[in-house]
Amino acid sequence: MGRMRLRATFVGTAIVILAMAGSALAQKDVDNEPTALISFLVVKDDNGKPVRNAAVIMHAVNEQGKQGRGDLELKTDPDGKTNFDGLPYGTVRIQVLAHGFQTYGQDFEIHKPKVDVTIKLKRPQGQYSVYEDHPNESSPPPKQDSPPPDANDKKPN
Repeated sequence: MGRMRLRATFVGTAIVILAMAGSALAQKDVDNEPTALISFLVVKDDNGKPVRNAAVIMHAVNEQGKQGRGDLELKTDPDGKTNFDGLPYGTVRIQVLAHGFQTYGQDFEIHKPKVDVTIKLKRPQGQYSVYEDHPNESSPPPKQDSPPPDANDKKPN
């Protein structure tokens, strides 16, 4: 009985060692990929002052332009700055969300070891309505013609 237990322990240990070696080899490819340090500065568009506590979200984008899984969210400090070291080279989609500002979104190509990105957030704009007067417009919007009367739709007087 003691010999079987020793053999089972040996086999179990060998399996664990092989599994660890396999995962180390798999990680070796990832470790050899070039990565970048990306730094963000988020400011207000109208006055250039920093936006604190803005959410900076990075999405990996594949060759077809589709967003992958595994997003990363950062928050800006009181100076409107945040950074991340270890971003793999390639296309990354950056979204910035902050209370009281329009959502920002743009794709960036990362192919240098250090990338600085300045993002200017705009205040929300009013919605455009065709029912309101727009005196600043050079030409009024075209008026729609009423549909022609249907010949089969005659009603008796």
